[in-house]
Amino acid sequence: MSAPRCYLDYNATTPLRPGARAAMVAVLEATGNPSSIHAEGRAARRVVEQARAQVAALVGAAADAIVFTAGATEGAALALSPTLAGPTAPRGVRRLLVCATEHAAVRHGHRFAEADVTVLPVDRHGVLRLDALASALADDGGSPALLALQAANNETGVLQPTRVAAQLVHAAGGLLVCDAVQMAGRMPFGLEESGADVALLSSHKIGGPQGVGAVALAPGVVLGAALVRGGGQERGARSGTENVAGIAGFGAATLESRDSESDRLAALQHRLEHGLAALDAEASVFGGAVARLPNTTAFAVPGMAAETLLIALDLAGLAVSSGSACASGKVARSHVLDAMGVPAILAQGALRLSTGWASTAADIDRFLTAFDVARRRMRKGPLPIAA
Repeated sequence: MSAPRCYLDYNATTPLRPGARAAMVAVLEATGNPSSIHAEGRAARRVVEQARAQVAALVGAAADAIVFTAGATEGAALALSPTLAGPTAPRGVRRLLVCATEHAAVRHGHRFAEADVTVLPVDRHGVLRLDALASALADDGGSPALLALQAANNETGVLQPTRVAAQLVHAAGGLLVCDAVQMAGRMPFGLEESGADVALLSSHKIGGPQGVGAVALAPGVVLGAALVRGGGQERGARSGTENVAGIAGFGAATLESRDSESDRLAALQHRLEHGLAALDAEASVFGGAVARLPNTTAFAVPGMAAETLLIALDLAGLAVSSGSACASGKVARSHVLDAMGVPAILAQGALRLSTGWASTAADIDRFLTAFDVARRRMRKGPLPIAA
């Protein structure tokens, strides 16, 4: 009998938490459109509003400042618009500043003309260069700008200086939209603490179902033009009948994510990275010298091709990735590592392991064993003798 699969790709999607599953099943066994005024409709509305309060509490937002979407990609398209307004930019913004390592949903999902978009560089560790941000804010006559900056990178786990960036942006009359998808629920994150005017959230990154996300707004922030128009749901910000079961699962997942597992995940990360160093002194951990998510390790070994490693590890029963999930299902060149100045010959071997609520030390040990076997085979070295 073959061993069970070992899942180490939590940054792509997370296994459904038991509480989220139970909340969804309860909704699926009921009937009711939350816009209906009869008892069934009112019951569905209570589910949605309870989940709204739960998601709001995750990031320190007011419940009425949460807009449910079909995911963080839609949330980015909704928020990254010239019509976004707030206390520091009451008439909206005119241009978009994007960190070079942002997720594709942010880099390609905004509603600005390309001529109004500036890509900001990062240093060799993947951290936004604040001097470049300051210069960009001073350009173009100081017209109000919107900065898109991840709280934590999805490929490397590198944390960004959102609070300092927010202070610079606000002082220049702009706004900050923060992709908090990988950080919220894994490490403490709040709108006030981060300085963000808008946070983008995703259910399936914290153990909720796929297909539901949220936009969280700081006090006084207004989204402006709706992306999806129709019946006026979500107070006109996002029309369409709400995904009640998905929203219920999202809310329940936040309750199970509230107590951060940072210390436990950091211990697994330490075990993994020390194990890699023991296997191969040439292994490079990207962003390893700066603050990162405790669940994420992106690394490469010179001469190792990611595609070959992924296949070998998959055949050995392990699910890992080479970076962010790609619609093509193929290993693509990482724009994140490019922006960090990682040589192409090393970047082509990049793997990412990301752990979560169901990960164990045994999973890490199993990966290290399988990786060592694959590494030796690729280098045509001796394979371990079976007992």
